[in-house]
Parts: sequence; structure tokens; C-alpha cells
Amino acid sequence: MESQLSLFYGLSFLTVAVAFAFAAYLYLWVKKQRTGNARIQEVSALIREGANTFMRREYKILAKFALVAALVILVLLPSPIWQGNPLENAAMAAAYIAGTVLSAIAGKIGILVATLSNARTAEGAQKGIKPAFLIGFRGGAVMGLLVVGFSLLGVAVVLMLTGDSGILLGFSFGASSLALFAKAGGGIFTKTADISADLTGKVELGIPEDDPRNPAVIADNVGDNVGDVAGMGADLFDSNVAAMASALVIAQSLSGGALANVSMVFCYAILGLLASVIGIATARIGKNGNPTRALNSSTYVTTGIFLALTAAATAIFEGFSWRIWGASAVGLLVGVIIGITTDYFTDDSKPIVRRVAHASGSGPAFTVLSGISYGFISALPAMVGIAVSALVAYKLCEPMGEGYAVFGISLAAVGMLSIVGMIISNDAYGPIVDNARGLAEMGGLGEETIRTADELDSAGNTVKAVTKGFSIAAAGLTVISLLGAFMAEVNGALEAAGRALITGFDIMSPTVFFGVLIGAAVPAVFSAMLILGVDKNAQRMVQEIHRQFDSIPGLREGRKGVKPEYGKCIDIATSGALRELIPAGLMSIAATIAVGFIGGPLAIGGFLLGNIVSGLLIALFMSNAGGLWDNAKKYIESGAEGGKGSKAHKAAVIGDTVGDPFKDTAGPSINTQITVVSLVSSLMSPLFVWFSVFP
Repeated sequence: MESQLSLFYGLSFLTVAVAFAFAAYLYLWVKKQRTGNARIQEVSALIREGANTFMRREYKILAKFALVAALVILVLLPSPIWQGNPLENAAMAAAYIAGTVLSAIAGKIGILVATLSNARTAEGAQKGIKPAFLIGFRGGAVMGLLVVGFSLLGVAVVLMLTGDSGILLGFSFGASSLALFAKAGGGIFTKTADISADLTGKVELGIPEDDPRNPAVIADNVGDNVGDVAGMGADLFDSNVAAMASALVIAQSLSGGALANVSMVFCYAILGLLASVIGIATARIGKNGNPTRALNSSTYVTTGIFLALTAAATAIFEGFSWRIWGASAVGLLVGVIIGITTDYFTDDSKPIVRRVAHASGSGPAFTVLSGISYGFISALPAMVGIAVSALVAYKLCEPMGEGYAVFGISLAAVGMLSIVGMIISNDAYGPIVDNARGLAEMGGLGEETIRTADELDSAGNTVKAVTKGFSIAAAGLTVISLLGAFMAEVNGALEAAGRALITGFDIMSPTVFFGVLIGAAVPAVFSAMLILGVDKNAQRMVQEIHRQFDSIPGLREGRKGVKPEYGKCIDIATSGALRELIPAGLMSIAATIAVGFIGGPLAIGGFLLGNIVSGLLIALFMSNAGGLWDNAKKYIESGAEGGKGSKAHKAAVIGDTVGDPFKDTAGPSINTQITVVSLVSSLMSPLFVWFSVFP
């Protein structure tokens, strides 16, 4: 079995090398595409400069946080340095730093490729939808391949060097903590600019979405990159690492088949990356094709390839179980089903979006009310899907012995995230084509090109909503398995202390229920803090936009040679986002630590349960409602319900501005928050055993 595990370590490195080589090929292919419009090049350079400036300043702040966190880990985890093994603490701190660094690198490279692809996609749209789609998708695929490659590489190296899956929790916490703050900061930045640009431009002045007269349009395009590329990339890097880490922690705790189960986790991760490479390589669209259908078809192809490859591997390798394969297959298939239901609620070719667009004709109150209602309804299929996949995986693997039921759930999460390379490619495609649409308008490429870019952008919005639903659902399964990892870590500490082991969490226990109530409240407070950050920052930017329109002669009229001060809006978005990105995340971590030291492991079990259920519901609702409002607006802008400038259009813009921080700030940040508090709980479980007020 040890030789088999060594084989999979080697195959991990080989597959990562193939993925990186393919990503390099795609990058060079995108770079070779034609770009000659001087105005587009000028605006693209401004977007790239703004994104790099924000990322540089954000990473400086996060580096300070990571240094402090690493020092705390070095002193206290996995046990106080004066009581335990200093080398183990040093390994945990080093793994934490490695997780943050790899997550940051993936985000930085994603920004580089996205800002390279946007101008080329805009000019490709002049030739038609096919070349523009390929540029946008392949640009996004570079990010997808790098994120999954780095996650597999990091997990393999840490486990190979240390042999201790517990150290992987430190690596995962590094990825999660950076993802939490990167997603929050990027989300606040992008939605500050988006809301301000829409309210002042479309509602007040009646000018087009990406009119270069609007001082906020460059900040809006910068935000697409720092929020949806770097932020979502870090988020899904974190989810993938957390799923593998929790599965490996549980696998090593199982008796009688630990090496085979560890090998199986690596095998499935390798085949998932390989399936994504094949899916990306074969992605195509016809001359007059539908980009949404093309993106979805690529996902289905990748899914089929993964299922076939893992079935073959399960039949070939010693110690692999068909029950565990079934659990991973259920997780993946439920993920696809969740994607389909999310598409139904957010695609403008489906009835729900059109109903909200029609309701907008009666005013913004009806836009908001109908969108909120359908948003809540849309959460049900995903919640049921997560519940069913967890239940089926549990029951499938329960007969295998003690601990295997929870291991089955962890493999369902690994299965759901197995095609994450394709999922991230689809997600990163969204901001690239969104930027391309703005560049096409600012570069004066004509109405036909803008219509093509709009079609690509609408598909991007739908796929982004599907991706968010997929990542939130995967986070749900991951944190259920992290709850199993938490129990494994707690029981290790309890056994060392000579105390009774935990076999479950009784919600009738006042200690557990204390944790449930507090855990359920945290996602709501976390969301409120992020949305208030967007609100305060957007108000400042709206004032700056008004100042420029009032004080710069000829700007409002669009006089030739008169340009707004784009940098002022970028500075407002940057400073506000950096100011607001830390408090919400620290609140979540502080609440977890407080509950642990008050009520001990039992209270933390309840805390995680409440946090998972409340967080998943709020995240799914916000993500889907926001995507629904966004595409209702775009559907009206395509000419429905009176078209641009109509009463329905203005109401839909207001609905979209309400939904912006829902779908791009708070909603997708919650699943990272859930993962972070789960990892903090597992890492600090020995301290909660030893030092809680009510053990």
C-alpha cells in the first residue's frame, strides 16, 4: 500500500506539470490574439494598473495578518510550544504560510491573464461570437488550471513531507483565511464601483452602462477582476484544499485501510484535474452558438470523463471501494443538478427572470419583492441536494465500519469539487467578458459588437451564478466533513487527557444549543458588515461622481478631449475596501474562539451546526437573488418590457444594485466564512478541551 501511495504522489506531480504546461499554452495563445484599438489598449491598461495597485495594497495588509496568525500558530498549535513538540508547531506554521502564499499567487496570475484577455475578447467580438468566446474562456481556463494545480501540489507536498494530515489543516487555514479576506475586500471594491456607476449613470443621467463619461466605469471594470477573478479563485482554491484536507484527516483516522483511502483521495483529485484539462481542451462553440450552452456542455463532458476515469481506477487499484466511489459520484451529480436548478432561476431565457423583469414595469418595490421571493425559493433545491448527497454518502459507506460514513461525506465533497478546474474556468470567463463588453463600448466598436459582447456577458452572469451555487453547495459538504475532522481532532485530545470521547452532538444539551444559536447568528452579522461596507463606500463614490459632473466643464455633455478623473473613484473603492475587509472576518474568528473557550468542544459542535445551516441558506439566497436581478436588468436592456430607459429598466437597475452586494460580496464570502470557522475549530480543539469554562 505504501508503494501505491508513492505512485499517487508521483502522479500528482506529473498531472500538475501537465496542467501547468497546458495553462502556459493557453496563456500564450491568448497573448497572440490581435489587439490594435488604441482606446481599448488605454482603458485596458488603466484596468490592469488599478487591479494591480489594489492587489498590492491588499496583499500588504494580508501579509501582516498572516504573519501574526503564523506566530500564534507557532506558539499555540497544535499544542502550546512549551508542552508539545516545537517542530510540529513549526511545521503547522510553515504549512499555514504556504497555504496563504499559493492562494495569493493563484489570484495574482489570474488577474494577469484576465486583464490580458479582456481587450482581446472585445476586439474578437468584432469577428463574431465564436472567436470572442474562445478568448474569454481560454483566458479564464488559465486561472482554473492554476488554482487546482496549486491546491493538489500543496496538499501532496505537505502530506508527503510531514506524513501528518493534521498539518494539512494549517495549510487549509492559510488558504481559507486569505480567501476570506480577499473575497470580502474584492467584493466590497467591485460592488462599490458597480452600484455607484449604475445609480449615477443609468438611473440619474440615462447614459449607457459603460459610458466613458462616468468616472466610476474604470473602477467597475477593475472590481470585476479583483472580486470575481482573484477573490473567487482564492475562494475555490480554499474549498478544494479544505475538501481534500478533511478527507485526508478522516482517512488517516480510519483503522484497517488508511493508506488505501489516502491513495483514493489523491487518485480522485488527480483524475478530476485531468478531466478538467480534457474538458477545457475540447470546449467549443459554433459560429452562431449559445455561449451558456457551450459552457454547460463543457461541464457535462468533464463530469462524464471524471466518472468514467474514477470508475476505471476503482476497478484497477487495490483497496479502492465501490461504495466510496458511489459517494463521490453522488456528490458530483448533485453538484451538477444544483447547477441546473441555479441556471433555471438566473438564466434570462427561463421564466423566473422574465417574471421579475415584467414585475419591474410596476416599479422597483415589485422588482425587489419578487426577486427576494424567488431567491428564497431557489435555495430549496440546493439545500435538499446537499442534504440528499450527505445522507446517501453516509448510508452508502456506513456498512464499511466505524468512521467510514463521515469519510463517505468527505468524498462526496471531493467528488463535487473534482471538476473545479472547469468550474473556475467558467467563473473567470464571466469578468473577462464583462470587461470586454465595457471596452467594446468605450472603444467605439459599434452596436453589433456590443450586442455580441452583451450575449457573452449574459452567459457569464448565468454561469457565475451557477458557479457560486456549486461552490456554496461544495462548501456545505466540505464543512460537514470538517465537522468529522473536528471530532477526530477533539477525540485525540480527549484521549490524551484521559476523558470520555465524543460520539455526537445532542441538540437537547444546553451547551450544544448555546453554540447552535450563536453559530446561526454569525453569517447574518457577517453579511450585514460586508453589505454596510459596500453601502458606506458607494455613498462616498456617488458624491465624488456628482462632484466631477458638476465641476469638470464639458464632462456631462461629452465634449471631445474631456475626461473624468477615473483615479479618484479607484482610490475611494480601494481605501474603503481595505478598511472594511478585516473586521467581518475577525468577528467570525473571534466568535468561534469565544464559544470554544466558554462551552468547549460540545458548544463548538453546535456552533458549527448552526453556522453551516444558517450560512448555506443565506449564501444561496443572496447568490441566486443577485444573479436573478442582474439578468432581469440585462433582459430588459435587450429590448424586452420597454427596453433601455423605460420605467421597467430603471426599476430593474435598482433591483440589480440591491443584488450586487448580495451575489458578489456577502453571498460568496459566507461559504469561505463557514470553512474558516470550521478550520479554526479543528486547529484549536485541543485548547478548547483543556481550557474551556464549561467543559
